[in-house]
Amino acid sequence: MKKKYIVTLLPEERQQLQEMISRGKAAARKLMHARILLKADVGESGPAWEDQAIADSLESGRATVERVRRQFVEAGLEAALERRKPCREYPRKLDGAGEAHLIALACSHAPEGYSRWTLRLLAERMVTLEYVEAISKDTVAQALKKTNSSRG
Repeated sequence: MKKKYIVTLLPEERQQLQEMISRGKAAARKLMHARILLKADVGESGPAWEDQAIADSLESGRATVERVRRQFVEAGLEAALERRKPCREYPRKLDGAGEAHLIALACSHAPEGYSRWTLRLLAERMVTLEYVEAISKDTVAQALKKTNSSRG
């Protein structure tokens, strides 16, 4: 099968990877990716191994080898060696006003039939009072944890 992403290392890149491996002071994942790139190199001084041979010799998966090659070709050496930062962002359920309502609610008296507020009760009451559309007890716990209020 013809490879779509072909790794061709520059002499400086090859030397940098070899030095990194010989020092052995980097993270294991980074060293593994460096070894993969060195073995996949089809340049003048590269061995140009097949993906399965690389995977077998380094005791990794073939998909890992393919992914490292693709990252190198598409984004460069640093992207192939370093962990990718998460690119997703989650919108906050509670803004400043929502947190203020939550704290005020948590500091008020518990509903009839309960001796104290639980995280579930607080979450349900926030939805009932229409401060938020939906909220989990874990979000309530995180919001209350980062405040310095005392309910006792």
